[in-house]
Amino acid sequence: MLSRVAASFYWLSRYIERSDGMLRMLKINYASSQDTIKEFTWEPVIRIFAGSDEEEATKLENNSRSVLKYMVVGKSNSNSILNIITLARENARGVQEHIPKDLWQCLNEYYHTVKDARLEKALLREDPIGVLDVLIKQVMLYYGTAEITMERGEGRSFMNIGKYLERAIQSVDILDTKFGSVNDNPDLLTDTTYWKHLLLSLGGYELYLKTYREGFEASNILEQVVLNTDFPRSVIYSVNNIQRYFERLKNESNHDDFRDMSFKIGRLQSRIKYSSVSSIEQEGINIFLSQIRKELYGIGNSLNEHYFAHS
Repeated sequence: MLSRVAASFYWLSRYIERSDGMLRMLKINYASSQDTIKEFTWEPVIRIFAGSDEEEATKLENNSRSVLKYMVVGKSNSNSILNIITLARENARGVQEHIPKDLWQCLNEYYHTVKDARLEKALLREDPIGVLDVLIKQVMLYYGTAEITMERGEGRSFMNIGKYLERAIQSVDILDTKFGSVNDNPDLLTDTTYWKHLLLSLGGYELYLKTYREGFEASNILEQVVLNTDFPRSVIYSVNNIQRYFERLKNESNHDDFRDMSFKIGRLQSRIKYSSVSSIEQEGINIFLSQIRKELYGIGNSLNEHYFAHS
C-alpha cells in the first residue's frame, strides 16, 4: 500500500474518533453546566480538545452556547467538529477508490450535517443536546458502516490503529485533566457528581455501576479507565488493539521498520499491563499519565516516520 494511502486511512480514522470523543464530552458538560452554573467551568474541555489557552476560555466567558458554537462549528478553531470532519472528508476523498461507496456516503452525510447553517442556529436557539445527539448518531452510523463494509486488509488496519491511538490519547488527557483539578481542589476527590460526569463522558458509567458496588471512588475510576480490558475506552483496551492491528501489517519488505514499531507498542503495552492502581498512585498519577501520553505520541511519530513517509 502506498504511504500516502496508508496515511489517509490513519488520519481519516483519527479525526472521526476525535469528533466522537468531543461530542460526548460536550454533551455531558453542557448538561453539567445547567445543573451547577456557579461552579462549572468549560476551561478543561477547551484545553483538552481545542488546545486553547486560558485567554480563549476567558473570552468565551463560560457561556455554554458560545463554547458549543466555538467547539462544533467555529471556523477559527482548528479543532472544531466542522474543521476536523472537513479534514476527515479530504482524507477519505484521497482514498475514495479504496473505501466502500456506502462508507463514503456516510461520511459525506456527516460532513453536510455539520456544514448545514441550521445546525449553528439550533445550537444557539434550541436544545443543544438534541443537536449533539444528531451528530453522535452520525459517528455511530459511520462506525457501523465501516465495520460491515470495509475489506479486512491493510487499509482497515491503519484505520483501526488511528482510531485506537486517538482514543487512548483522549482517555489519558481527560484523566490527567480531572486528576490535575483534584490536586488543585482536594474536595473534588469525594465529589460523586464530578466522577460521574467523567464516566458519562467516556461512556463508562453503566459498566462502573456493574463492576463497583462501593460508590464513586477515584481509585476505581483510575482502574477502569486505565486498566480494565473489558472497557472499550480504557487505555489498555486501546493499546491492545493498536498492537493487534499493527501485527497484521507485518511482511517481508518492512522487517526493520516493523520491529522498531513493535518494540515501542509492546513496551507501552507491558508498562500498562503490569501496573496497578497502587503502583500508579505511588509513582504519581499525573507523572504516569504524562509518560503514557509521551509514548503514545512516540508511536504516532514512528508511524509517520516508517510508514507514512513523514506525511
